[in-house]
Amino acid sequence: MNLFTIGFAQKTAAEFFRKISDNKIDLLIDIRLNNKSQLAGFTKGEDLEYFLKTICNCDYQHLLEFAPTKEILDDYRNKKISWIGYEDRFLPLIESRKCVIGFNERFKNYNNICLLCSEPKANLCHRRLVAEAIAKYNEGVVIKHI
Repeated sequence: MNLFTIGFAQKTAAEFFRKISDNKIDLLIDIRLNNKSQLAGFTKGEDLEYFLKTICNCDYQHLLEFAPTKEILDDYRNKKISWIGYEDRFLPLIESRKCVIGFNERFKNYNNICLLCSEPKANLCHRRLVAEAIAKYNEGVVIKHI
């Protein structure tokens, strides 16, 4: 399974949907805590689902089980914890949710899945942590950040 990650910040709608199309993404999993963000109008939940299906023939799911808690996110944004502190709190959270185990089986009808969040780069985004955890617990997962 190919597992892509993408952040919409600092991308135009044209660039975003081109990346989804060019990589033949057939399922986009929105792992944001809040999918109604005004940061980029084209990424609001129901609108994004419509655009993905219409422009890219791509399915959409918003899955909070892969999102941080409000407390973890707020503590990081308010600089109460560093990125390392964020990782130290987020990784046990997704482990406890058991959301990465069996990912391949759960999404076996898809070939190219993409995890969506807002950060422009994956290195300081929870989508990278989720992707790495999925790859750790599921054989044959290849990660590509787009």
